[in-house]
Amino acid sequence: MNPGDWIDHSFWTAKAAAIISSKIKGMNSEKSYVLGLLHDIGRRYGVTQMRHIIDGYNFMMEEGYSYVARISLTHSYPYQNFDAVFGVYDCSEDEKNFIRDFIDNIQFDDYDKLIQLCDSLALPTGFCILEQRFVDVALRYDVNDYTVPKWKAVMTIKEEIEEKIGDSIYKILPDIVENIYR
Repeated sequence: MNPGDWIDHSFWTAKAAAIISSKIKGMNSEKSYVLGLLHDIGRRYGVTQMRHIIDGYNFMMEEGYSYVARISLTHSYPYQNFDAVFGVYDCSEDEKNFIRDFIDNIQFDDYDKLIQLCDSLALPTGFCILEQRFVDVALRYDVNDYTVPKWKAVMTIKEEIEEKIGDSIYKILPDIVENIYR
């Protein structure tokens, strides 16, 4: 319904999630792939900013996929603070209140954190280092008082996951170096 770079970005997010989760005991790489693939599904409705998270949540709930709906909301909050977003809340006050309540009252699990990380490892052209994606998003949406805390939160998730896999995520994502220089 809304072709764009978000589709390829979602594919690379999914690939990163599957690869990384396959190295973590107790995680399901197929589940991780699906969650990565659908994390931005709310973008199917058109070009929006933060509206895509509630659109994705509602769509997945209507389809009966509550866990994917959850990821549609949580993927934008590695720094668990309602105000810590890039872009604007282009949704109703009721929707904003729902998102705030949801984010304030959820305990992130390993899949939430994985997709938050992988969202920052994927450009539409392939895998990238976190800093490359941080700049990509900042150039499109600008920065605010929460930008650096959000980046730090993603870096903390990266460190936690690398500790679990016993290696650098950059070593296990194929062709990352080639894509950095593309």
